[in-house]
Amino acid sequence: MRAIVIKQYGGPEVLAVEERPDPEPKPGHVVIEVKAFGLNRAESYMRSGAWGDVAEITGIECVGIVRSDPDGRFAPGQKVAALMGGMGRLINGSYAEITSVPATNVVAVVTNLPWEEFAAISESYATAWSGVRENLALLPGQTLVVRGATSSLGQAAINIGVDLGARVIATTRNAARAAMLEALGASEVLLESPELSNQVRKTHPRGVDAVLDVIGNSTVLDSLAMARRGGRVCVVGLLDHVASIGDFNPLFQMPHAGVHFSGFVSWSLGTPDCPLSGIPFQGIIDRVATGTYKAKPAKVFAFENIGAAHRLMESNEANGKIVVRL
Repeated sequence: MRAIVIKQYGGPEVLAVEERPDPEPKPGHVVIEVKAFGLNRAESYMRSGAWGDVAEITGIECVGIVRSDPDGRFAPGQKVAALMGGMGRLINGSYAEITSVPATNVVAVVTNLPWEEFAAISESYATAWSGVRENLALLPGQTLVVRGATSSLGQAAINIGVDLGARVIATTRNAARAAMLEALGASEVLLESPELSNQVRKTHPRGVDAVLDVIGNSTVLDSLAMARRGGRVCVVGLLDHVASIGDFNPLFQMPHAGVHFSGFVSWSLGTPDCPLSGIPFQGIIDRVATGTYKAKPAKVFAFENIGAAHRLMESNEANGKIVVRL
Protein backbone atom coordinates (compact mmCIF):
# COMPACT_ATOMS: atom_id res chain seq x y z
CA MET A 1 0.00 0.00 0.00
CA ARG A 2 0.92 3.66 -0.31
CA ALA A 3 1.30 5.55 2.94
CA ILE A 4 2.26 9.05 4.00
CA VAL A 5 5.12 8.66 6.45
CA ILE A 6 6.97 11.01 8.78
CA LYS A 7 10.58 10.81 7.57
CA GLN A 8 11.79 12.98 10.45
CA TYR A 9 10.16 15.50 12.74
CA GLY A 10 9.69 18.93 11.22
CA GLY A 11 7.49 20.95 8.87
CA PRO A 12 5.04 19.74 6.20
CA GLU A 13 7.95 18.89 3.90
CA VAL A 14 8.89 15.87 6.06
CA LEU A 15 5.73 14.02 4.96
CA ALA A 16 6.52 11.60 2.12
CA VAL A 17 4.47 9.09 0.14
CA GLU A 18 6.12 5.65 0.27
CA GLU A 19 5.24 1.97 -0.06
CA ARG A 20 4.57 0.05 3.14
CA PRO A 21 3.28 -3.50 3.78
CA ASP A 22 -0.47 -3.88 4.07
CA PRO A 23 -1.53 -4.28 7.70
CA GLU A 24 -2.32 -7.88 8.63
CA PRO A 25 -5.73 -8.76 10.14
CA LYS A 26 -5.55 -9.39 13.87
CA PRO A 27 -8.08 -9.99 16.66
CA GLY A 28 -9.61 -6.85 18.12
CA HIS A 29 -8.81 -4.75 15.03
CA VAL A 30 -10.62 -3.91 11.82
CA VAL A 31 -8.71 -3.51 8.55
CA ILE A 32 -10.15 -0.60 6.57
CA GLU A 33 -9.64 0.48 2.98
CA VAL A 34 -9.32 4.24 3.45
CA LYS A 35 -11.37 6.42 1.09
CA ALA A 36 -10.77 9.80 2.73
CA PHE A 37 -9.50 11.32 5.93
CA GLY A 38 -9.81 14.67 7.69
CA LEU A 39 -6.85 16.69 8.91
CA ASN A 40 -6.49 17.66 12.55
CA ARG A 41 -4.21 20.01 14.43
CA ALA A 42 -2.99 17.04 16.49
CA GLU A 43 -1.35 15.63 13.36
CA SER A 44 0.76 18.75 12.88
CA TYR A 45 1.91 18.51 16.50
CA MET A 46 2.82 14.84 16.03
CA ARG A 47 4.56 15.54 12.71
CA SER A 48 6.63 18.34 14.26
CA GLY A 49 7.78 16.21 17.20
CA ALA A 50 6.01 18.45 19.72
CA TRP A 51 4.33 15.39 21.27
CA GLY A 52 7.43 13.20 21.39
CA ASP A 53 7.96 9.98 19.47
CA VAL A 54 4.88 8.86 17.55
CA ALA A 55 3.95 6.30 14.90
CA GLU A 56 5.56 6.54 11.47
CA ILE A 57 2.16 6.89 9.78
CA THR A 58 0.08 9.65 11.36
CA GLY A 59 -3.64 10.38 11.10
CA ILE A 60 -6.29 10.10 13.82
CA GLU A 61 -9.43 9.55 11.71
CA CYS A 62 -10.70 8.21 8.39
CA VAL A 63 -13.71 6.87 6.52
CA GLY A 64 -13.75 3.89 4.22
CA ILE A 65 -14.94 0.33 3.78
CA VAL A 66 -14.17 -2.74 5.85
CA ARG A 67 -11.66 -5.08 4.26
CA SER A 68 -11.59 -7.62 7.11
CA ASP A 69 -12.63 -8.11 10.72
CA PRO A 70 -11.38 -11.34 12.32
CA ASP A 71 -13.96 -11.02 15.09
CA GLY A 72 -16.88 -10.65 12.72
CA ARG A 73 -18.29 -7.44 14.21
CA PHE A 74 -18.18 -5.68 10.84
CA ALA A 75 -18.94 -7.13 7.41
CA PRO A 76 -16.55 -6.78 4.46
CA GLY A 77 -17.61 -3.84 2.31
CA GLN A 78 -19.43 -2.09 5.15
CA LYS A 79 -19.04 1.71 5.28
CA VAL A 80 -17.37 2.87 8.48
CA ALA A 81 -15.77 5.82 10.22
CA ALA A 82 -12.73 5.27 12.42
CA LEU A 83 -11.20 7.65 14.91
CA MET A 84 -8.72 7.75 17.77
CA GLY A 85 -7.79 4.47 19.46
CA GLY A 86 -4.11 5.46 19.42
CA MET A 87 -4.15 6.04 15.66
CA GLY A 88 -1.16 8.06 14.51
CA ARG A 89 0.31 8.19 17.98
CA LEU A 90 0.68 4.69 19.39
CA ILE A 91 -0.13 2.74 16.21
CA ASN A 92 0.05 3.58 12.52
CA GLY A 93 -2.83 5.83 11.58
CA SER A 94 -5.06 6.84 8.71
CA TYR A 95 -2.63 8.54 6.29
CA ALA A 96 -2.54 5.39 4.16
CA GLU A 97 -4.52 3.41 1.62
CA ILE A 98 -5.21 0.75 4.26
CA THR A 99 -5.23 1.02 8.03
CA SER A 100 -5.87 -1.25 11.01
CA VAL A 101 -7.95 0.25 13.82
CA PRO A 102 -9.16 -1.12 17.17
CA ALA A 103 -12.75 -2.31 16.72
CA THR A 104 -13.78 -0.15 19.67
CA ASN A 105 -12.92 2.90 17.57
CA VAL A 106 -14.86 1.95 14.45
CA VAL A 107 -18.51 2.77 13.81
CA ALA A 108 -20.67 1.60 10.91
CA VAL A 109 -22.98 4.05 9.16
CA VAL A 110 -25.40 4.09 6.25
CA THR A 111 -24.88 7.09 3.99
CA ASN A 112 -24.72 8.20 0.37
CA LEU A 113 -22.60 11.24 1.16
CA PRO A 114 -19.50 11.59 -1.03
CA TRP A 115 -16.45 10.26 0.77
CA GLU A 116 -14.91 13.71 1.20
CA GLU A 117 -18.07 15.02 2.87
CA PHE A 118 -18.34 11.94 5.08
CA ALA A 119 -14.69 12.44 6.12
CA ALA A 120 -15.37 16.00 7.29
CA ILE A 121 -17.70 14.82 10.04
CA SER A 122 -16.52 12.09 12.41
CA GLU A 123 -13.79 13.51 14.67
CA SER A 124 -15.05 17.10 14.74
CA TYR A 125 -18.65 16.15 15.47
CA ALA A 126 -17.81 13.40 17.96
CA THR A 127 -15.76 15.89 19.97
CA ALA A 128 -18.23 18.75 19.61
CA TRP A 129 -21.17 16.52 20.57
CA SER A 130 -19.33 15.25 23.65
CA GLY A 131 -18.42 18.77 24.73
CA VAL A 132 -21.75 20.48 24.01
CA ARG A 133 -24.30 17.80 24.86
CA GLU A 134 -22.46 15.92 27.61
CA ASN A 135 -19.89 18.07 29.42
CA LEU A 136 -21.83 21.32 29.04
CA ALA A 137 -25.24 19.57 29.19
CA LEU A 138 -26.62 22.37 26.99
CA LEU A 139 -30.39 22.80 26.95
CA PRO A 140 -32.77 24.48 24.50
CA GLY A 141 -33.05 28.21 25.15
CA GLN A 142 -29.67 28.48 26.88
CA THR A 143 -26.80 30.65 25.67
CA LEU A 144 -23.60 29.01 24.45
CA VAL A 145 -20.34 30.82 23.65
CA VAL A 146 -18.08 29.00 21.19
CA ARG A 147 -14.52 30.35 21.33
CA GLY A 148 -12.50 29.50 18.22
CA ALA A 149 -15.69 29.10 16.21
CA THR A 150 -14.20 29.17 12.71
CA SER A 151 -12.35 25.90 13.32
CA SER A 152 -14.04 22.73 12.09
CA LEU A 153 -14.72 21.78 15.71
CA GLY A 154 -16.13 25.22 16.45
CA GLN A 155 -18.42 25.10 13.42
CA ALA A 156 -19.65 21.67 14.47
CA ALA A 157 -20.47 23.05 17.92
CA ILE A 158 -22.46 25.92 16.38
CA ASN A 159 -24.47 23.49 14.27
CA ILE A 160 -25.22 21.28 17.27
CA GLY A 161 -26.16 24.21 19.51
CA VAL A 162 -28.40 25.92 16.95
CA ASP A 163 -30.19 22.66 16.08
CA LEU A 164 -30.80 22.08 19.77
CA GLY A 165 -32.48 25.48 20.08
CA ALA A 166 -29.74 27.30 21.97
CA ARG A 167 -28.60 30.87 21.36
CA VAL A 168 -25.02 30.68 20.11
CA ILE A 169 -22.41 33.41 20.42
CA ALA A 170 -19.40 32.68 18.19
CA THR A 171 -15.94 34.21 18.42
CA THR A 172 -13.29 34.74 15.77
CA ARG A 173 -10.02 36.63 15.39
CA ASN A 174 -11.01 37.77 11.90
CA ALA A 175 -14.01 40.09 11.39
CA ALA A 176 -14.25 38.97 7.75
CA ARG A 177 -15.42 35.54 8.96
CA ALA A 178 -18.44 36.88 10.82
CA ALA A 179 -20.81 36.36 7.88
CA MET A 180 -19.82 32.69 7.64
CA LEU A 181 -20.56 32.14 11.34
CA GLU A 182 -23.88 33.96 11.10
CA ALA A 183 -24.80 31.73 8.14
CA LEU A 184 -24.32 28.74 10.44
CA GLY A 185 -26.86 30.24 12.81
CA ALA A 186 -24.75 32.17 15.32
CA SER A 187 -26.90 34.89 16.91
CA GLU A 188 -23.89 37.06 17.62
CA VAL A 189 -20.25 37.13 16.52
CA LEU A 190 -17.56 38.69 18.71
CA LEU A 191 -13.91 39.38 17.97
CA GLU A 192 -11.54 37.45 20.21
CA SER A 193 -9.63 39.38 22.86
CA PRO A 194 -7.84 38.48 26.12
CA GLU A 195 -10.70 40.06 28.10
CA LEU A 196 -13.66 38.98 26.03
CA SER A 197 -15.58 38.23 29.22
CA ASN A 198 -15.97 41.98 29.86
CA GLN A 199 -17.70 42.37 26.50
CA VAL A 200 -19.94 39.34 27.10
CA ARG A 201 -20.91 40.60 30.55
CA LYS A 202 -22.12 43.90 29.08
CA THR A 203 -24.96 42.12 27.28
CA HIS A 204 -25.21 39.19 29.70
CA PRO A 205 -24.52 40.77 33.11
CA ARG A 206 -25.35 37.58 35.00
CA GLY A 207 -23.13 35.51 32.69
CA VAL A 208 -23.82 32.89 30.04
CA ASP A 209 -24.95 29.32 30.55
CA ALA A 210 -22.12 27.56 28.74
CA VAL A 211 -18.73 28.16 27.11
CA LEU A 212 -17.02 25.72 24.74
CA ASP A 213 -13.37 26.78 24.55
CA VAL A 214 -11.61 25.46 21.44
CA ILE A 215 -8.68 27.88 21.78
CA GLY A 216 -7.13 26.42 24.90
CA ASN A 217 -5.19 27.39 27.95
CA SER A 218 -4.59 31.03 27.05
CA THR A 219 -8.33 31.78 27.23
CA VAL A 220 -9.54 29.44 29.98
CA LEU A 221 -9.56 31.92 32.84
CA ASP A 222 -11.41 34.48 30.74
CA SER A 223 -13.93 31.81 29.68
CA LEU A 224 -14.57 31.01 33.34
CA ALA A 225 -15.18 34.70 34.01
CA MET A 226 -18.05 34.89 31.49
CA ALA A 227 -20.06 31.95 32.87
CA ARG A 228 -23.01 32.49 35.19
CA ARG A 229 -23.40 30.98 38.63
CA GLY A 230 -23.91 27.28 38.02
CA GLY A 231 -22.79 27.70 34.41
CA ARG A 232 -20.39 25.37 32.65
CA VAL A 233 -17.08 25.76 30.81
CA CYS A 234 -15.51 22.97 28.78
CA VAL A 235 -12.12 23.06 27.05
CA VAL A 236 -11.98 20.84 23.96
CA GLY A 237 -9.13 22.25 21.90
CA LEU A 238 -5.62 23.64 21.96
CA LEU A 239 -5.54 25.92 18.93
CA ASP A 240 -3.10 28.09 20.90
CA HIS A 241 -0.86 25.10 21.77
CA VAL A 242 -0.07 26.75 25.11
CA ALA A 243 1.32 24.06 27.38
CA SER A 244 -0.50 25.03 30.58
CA ILE A 245 -2.61 27.69 32.25
CA GLY A 246 0.32 28.55 34.51
CA ASP A 247 -0.01 28.77 38.27
CA PHE A 248 -3.70 27.92 38.23
CA ASN A 249 -5.24 28.09 41.68
CA PRO A 250 -8.90 26.97 41.50
CA LEU A 251 -9.84 28.31 44.91
CA PHE A 252 -8.80 31.85 43.98
CA GLN A 253 -9.16 31.97 40.20
CA MET A 254 -12.41 30.08 39.68
CA PRO A 255 -15.49 32.31 39.94
CA HIS A 256 -16.73 32.23 43.54
CA ALA A 257 -20.35 31.98 42.35
CA GLY A 258 -19.66 28.40 41.36
CA VAL A 259 -18.86 27.46 37.78
CA HIS A 260 -18.46 23.87 36.56
CA PHE A 261 -15.16 23.43 34.72
CA SER A 262 -14.24 20.41 32.63
CA GLY A 263 -12.23 19.31 29.64
CA PHE A 264 -12.94 16.78 26.95
CA VAL A 265 -9.97 15.01 25.41
CA SER A 266 -10.85 13.37 22.10
CA TRP A 267 -8.25 10.63 22.77
CA SER A 268 -10.81 9.18 25.18
CA LEU A 269 -13.27 8.42 22.36
CA GLY A 270 -13.74 4.68 22.03
CA THR A 271 -12.56 3.87 25.56
CA PRO A 272 -14.77 2.06 28.11
CA ASP A 273 -15.53 5.40 29.77
CA CYS A 274 -16.43 7.05 26.46
CA PRO A 275 -17.69 4.44 23.98
CA LEU A 276 -18.55 5.52 20.46
CA SER A 277 -22.02 4.07 21.03
CA GLY A 278 -22.74 7.15 23.17
CA ILE A 279 -22.49 9.42 20.14
CA PRO A 280 -25.36 9.37 17.62
CA PHE A 281 -23.16 9.11 14.51
CA GLN A 282 -26.00 8.01 12.25
CA GLY A 283 -28.19 10.90 13.37
CA ILE A 284 -25.34 13.37 12.90
CA ILE A 285 -24.63 12.12 9.40
CA ASP A 286 -28.32 12.19 8.52
CA ARG A 287 -28.49 15.82 9.67
CA VAL A 288 -25.52 16.63 7.45
CA ALA A 289 -27.16 14.88 4.52
CA THR A 290 -30.35 16.94 4.91
CA GLY A 291 -28.44 20.21 5.37
CA THR A 292 -29.47 20.69 9.01
CA TYR A 293 -25.77 20.59 9.88
CA LYS A 294 -23.65 22.55 7.42
CA ALA A 295 -20.49 20.46 7.34
CA LYS A 296 -19.02 20.43 3.85
CA PRO A 297 -15.20 20.34 3.78
CA ALA A 298 -13.49 23.68 3.32
CA LYS A 299 -10.85 22.22 1.01
CA VAL A 300 -10.16 18.78 -0.48
CA PHE A 301 -6.65 17.64 -1.42
CA ALA A 302 -5.28 14.66 -3.29
CA PHE A 303 -3.21 12.10 -1.37
CA GLU A 304 0.01 13.27 -3.04
CA ASN A 305 -0.59 16.88 -1.95
CA ILE A 306 -0.46 16.22 1.78
CA GLY A 307 2.29 18.82 2.27
CA ALA A 308 0.10 21.56 0.81
CA ALA A 309 -2.79 20.38 2.97
CA HIS A 310 -0.68 20.69 6.13
CA ARG A 311 0.58 24.12 5.09
CA LEU A 312 -2.99 25.32 4.68
CA MET A 313 -3.94 23.89 8.08
CA GLU A 314 -1.07 25.71 9.76
CA SER A 315 -1.91 28.99 8.01
CA ASN A 316 -5.26 29.11 9.84
CA GLU A 317 -6.88 30.19 6.57
CA ALA A 318 -8.93 27.06 5.81
CA ASN A 319 -12.10 28.26 7.62
CA GLY A 320 -13.22 24.69 8.18
CA LYS A 321 -12.30 21.06 7.76
CA ILE A 322 -9.51 20.05 5.40
CA VAL A 323 -9.97 16.62 3.83
CA VAL A 324 -7.72 14.31 1.79
CA ARG A 325 -9.55 12.10 -0.73
CA LEU A 326 -7.91 8.94 -1.99
